[in-house]
Amino acid sequence: MNRYLLDTNAAADCIFRRKGVHERVKQARLAGHRIGMGIPVLAELLAGIELSDTRERNLEILNRNIGLFRVWPLTSEAAGKYARLYAELRRRGRPMQTMDILIAAIALSLGNCIVVTTDSDLSAVPELKVENWSV
Repeated sequence: MNRYLLDTNAAADCIFRRKGVHERVKQARLAGHRIGMGIPVLAELLAGIELSDTRERNLEILNRNIGLFRVWPLTSEAAGKYARLYAELRRRGRPMQTMDILIAAIALSLGNCIVVTTDSDLSAVPELKVENWSV
């Protein structure tokens, strides 16, 4: 059994039934895998909805679908991994968006977790398994 943490784009594509991500999530669940998102992803989804022209409709869709996912917290272990990743990436001259590092840190703290994303930046994170489920 694997854990799959969806980044913001993948989570939005799943919830709003775009790019085949919903179908891949369904297949993974049927295979016994756990699918979730981190608190930073939920925050980004909500922020995007607040800016949208169809706020109420999008919020309703998110609320109707959020129960399909585990929502993994930012634990003190993940915070420590964030700090080490932040420093390592900066030392290597590879700065990254804070949210991306938080998402990677949560995934690494979970162990046996694969991040589903279209963001190539996450591929630069050492030891992070990354997959793209969009078609």
